[in-house]
Amino acid sequence: MLPVPDTAIIVVAAGSGTRLDAGAPKAFVGIDSHSILRHALDGVFAAAPAQVIVVAPSGFEGDAETELRAAAGDRADLGKVVTGGDTRQRSVAAGLDALWGDVTRVLVHDAARALTPPEVIDAVAAAIDGEIGILPTLPVVDTLKRVDGDAVVGPIDRSELAAAQTPQGFPRALLEAAYETALASGVEYTDDAALYAAAGHGVRQIPGSARGFKITTAADLERARHLLAAVTGVSAEASAAAPVPWSGPRVGLGTDVHAFGGGGDLWLAGLEWPGEPALSGHSDGDAVAHAIVDALLGAAGLGDIGEHFGTAHPEYAGAHAEVFLARTRELLEESGFAIGNVSAQFQGNRPRFSARRAEAERVLSAALGGAPVSITATTTDGLGFPGRGEGIAVTAVAMVRPR
Repeated sequence: MLPVPDTAIIVVAAGSGTRLDAGAPKAFVGIDSHSILRHALDGVFAAAPAQVIVVAPSGFEGDAETELRAAAGDRADLGKVVTGGDTRQRSVAAGLDALWGDVTRVLVHDAARALTPPEVIDAVAAAIDGEIGILPTLPVVDTLKRVDGDAVVGPIDRSELAAAQTPQGFPRALLEAAYETALASGVEYTDDAALYAAAGHGVRQIPGSARGFKITTAADLERARHLLAAVTGVSAEASAAAPVPWSGPRVGLGTDVHAFGGGGDLWLAGLEWPGEPALSGHSDGDAVAHAIVDALLGAAGLGDIGEHFGTAHPEYAGAHAEVFLARTRELLEESGFAIGNVSAQFQGNRPRFSARRAEAERVLSAALGGAPVSITATTTDGLGFPGRGEGIAVTAVAMVRPR
């Protein structure tokens, strides 16, 4: 088991991305083959272990969970996705509500600062002490002017200015109290350091990183692509064209065929059919269950039934449908998928299926953790080997979704 950390990082990814205008919430826009959120989480999980809370837009929690698990690796137990609010402040507050009891230090990080180095994250966490908040900054290098309409009024001393970045770090108890005060007052602050300072607490700056810029516009996105291309050797144009891995529902297709000729009674669709000739096979020959397994594994990209249950796995010799399906469900859950629904059709002139259809669907659904299952059957009008009574052929379709 991983030790329980005393530090948490709230990754705010609930923004709409209006100015980026990429047709999706900003955090889920692709930089290269990975999204902005995935790059931000890669940096977070490359830093010292911490509880990681991703605040996602409503309706995108599953996509955020997929990105979180992909970045976390063996630290997946440290991660959690929560739904954001209608403002940034309310989104951070949702993240604060999900903190573990052992957490004493909280970092708040914008997913849009996707290329922030893990060294900056670690430096912010290490600098949190007592009542002082920590703010990574960069010096302002441009010449700044004070204006009034179109008139330039005078210069601004840039030595007194700094550009704020994230993550910003705070003692947990004081940040939670500051948020309660801000939410009660209805005042919206531009960042967490401003909210914290408004509650009467001090904030200290530490050096940030040029790579910690915020991706807000299309030009920022192009800059991020060029920076990544310099590291990976892949051109920015290729990065822009690379597909972002699909994080929505996925569909798989499975087929199975067994000839009659096995020993004992027939097992089909999870049921025993006394008096019917058995199908031959490594296990019980249940072609319906086997096709469903192949469809589920294919949808999740986990190979096929032969890889997980074939003759190289003697422990499954003679096993029935509930064993195959329950283990398949475990494999999907371990890979971050949940089963949406399954539909299968078997072709054969026996057994007569309609009287036991509901029973078979209940048994198969139970083995899959309650996922809906529908089974149909056809005699093929006597055509082909199923129609001649030589065996049974089954086709199954399954839908899975990221958990």
